[in-house]
Amino acid sequence: MTWSKKNNSNFRTETVAGGGLLSRRNFITNAATGSAVFLPMSYAAAESFEGVPETWLTKGGEFSNYGMPPDSGQHPIRWISNHPAVPGEGVTWTPHHQLQGSITPNGLHFERHHNGVPHIEAATWELALHGKLAKPTALSLNDLHRLPMHSETLFIECGGNSNAMWRDQPIQTAAGYIHGLLSCAEWTGVKLSHVLELAGIDPDATWVIADGLDSSGVTVSIPLEKALDDVLIGLYQNGEPVRPSQGYPARLVVPGWEGITHVKWLRSIMLTDKPLMSKFDSVSYTDLMLDGKFNRFSFVMEVKSFITQPSPGYELQQKGLYEIRGLAWSGAAPITRVQVSADGGSSWTDAELQSPVLANSLTRFRVPWNWTGSPATLLSRATDSLGNIQPLRSEIINNKGGNSYYHYNGTTVWSVDEQGGVRHVYI
Repeated sequence: MTWSKKNNSNFRTETVAGGGLLSRRNFITNAATGSAVFLPMSYAAAESFEGVPETWLTKGGEFSNYGMPPDSGQHPIRWISNHPAVPGEGVTWTPHHQLQGSITPNGLHFERHHNGVPHIEAATWELALHGKLAKPTALSLNDLHRLPMHSETLFIECGGNSNAMWRDQPIQTAAGYIHGLLSCAEWTGVKLSHVLELAGIDPDATWVIADGLDSSGVTVSIPLEKALDDVLIGLYQNGEPVRPSQGYPARLVVPGWEGITHVKWLRSIMLTDKPLMSKFDSVSYTDLMLDGKFNRFSFVMEVKSFITQPSPGYELQQKGLYEIRGLAWSGAAPITRVQVSADGGSSWTDAELQSPVLANSLTRFRVPWNWTGSPATLLSRATDSLGNIQPLRSEIINNKGGNSYYHYNGTTVWSVDEQGGVRHVYI
């Protein structure tokens, strides 16, 4: 991918931090006066023409039952990684380096499967409610659709997202293939609290055990307090029924918590007075800490951000104005601030946050940058409304040690060389 700027030497730059970071006002003023023109090469203006465009004289294509991306070979795709020895075990990454905004298209939402996608007949599917309930019952899909619906824009992040950042050497791949086990959608469904209250909650119940239908036996323990707060039984994703790869006919959506709790292909909900301590509670998604102890039930996804553009795979073709873009999120509280540095953290400036900034959702940030052709070191750090600040990678390694595999939320650093090439580096 390449970024380019049309030549114009009249624009005025007023830096707000080292490495050429600019104020948004300065950036927009230069654009409005025509003193600077900056465009990604893929969006370069069309050549001038005389007469009527040929497309005006040619009949267009037919309608389709379902809209598809352009057949140009250039639309974003997910990267697939399958386990070589376990059929159906693997992931797909969301290509954030090729996307804009904060909502992930359904076809690009990341996937994490432990044993493939099960085939489920919606007509015979039921959700069993049992355990410490006054009225154990089973609900069909039609039963759920008759209950009040709730919609919310929420991110889902796998606990193993960004695990390449624990490596001793920085991996050289696109940003979305480092941090792409993360997606954001508008989820619509029935509040789990509503369903449980209809079934009558036993006073002794303190945990929910959620069980999925895939043959890997994904079963997860969730505190009842969280279940009664904001957990959804998700039925729709971005307005359409949840797709099979995302848990059709129903899945859990657990705002702000790690992806394994968002159980897909939901089979049953059981209320108990203690966690099940399944392998997904006690072994997987558990971190070995610096002191040799294991950190379990680290549900909340901590404050985090990364720069999507430019990032590895991009090449800056010319000196001049660019816009640094990225994503920030926190499972604890809404994002209130994202700072960006172009000089490796020696100085910082505040990025503009795209509104609305929602709790448990991705937040797009942007900051203008004048690249002079000198080497630059780009990174971002996010802060949420509880005051949680994203740590540097060195800080998280010093705090947790090098034996972790999950829950990385440290900074990510891109270096830009004099030729405009972008690489992943550690500082």
